[in-house]
Amino acid sequence: MFILKEILTASMVLFAVIDIIGSIPIIISLREKAGHIQSEKASLVSALIMIAFLFIGEQILSLIGLDVNSFSVAGSLVILFMALEMILGITLFTEEPPEVASVVPLAFPVIAGAGTMTSLLSLRAEYEMINIIAAIVINILIVYIILKTSGKLQKILGKTGISIIRKVFGIILLAIAVKLFATNVGKIVGY
Repeated sequence: MFILKEILTASMVLFAVIDIIGSIPIIISLREKAGHIQSEKASLVSALIMIAFLFIGEQILSLIGLDVNSFSVAGSLVILFMALEMILGITLFTEEPPEVASVVPLAFPVIAGAGTMTSLLSLRAEYEMINIIAAIVINILIVYIILKTSGKLQKILGKTGISIIRKVFGIILLAIAVKLFATNVGKIVGY
């Protein structure tokens, strides 16, 4: 059953974790290197990765002997560090920039990365599956629009605008990390 509050909350969580606005500089760099970004393909593959992980992620965890609560606590720590990066403007996670703009660097890990996967499993522990899928679809539409209009957005927002948006979503992400940690650590220790 669709519950608007769950859809909105899950959408905000995914929007903050995916951080497509904060990824505009990466997208612009990829566009400059390759000359073209396959927006449709990157968006579709990202959606498929997220929905597949939503359904089989828990089974994958159980194969390696983990439960969703433990994964959520670990994920909350990853989200915490991502939030600190966004708020403080520092880099804790470093990766080599991809040389070609294709589905692989955009769909994974830029859009459907580790933070997104962690968030999906954490959301699954709290919300109805149909509402999470709706949130994924909403976010993929936003991702698609931003991929298509990244050049225009860069001109409109400027460096300051993008920085402000990153900091605001960083604070939201920090609060989400604290909530995920508190909710799931209690379940692990039996409270």
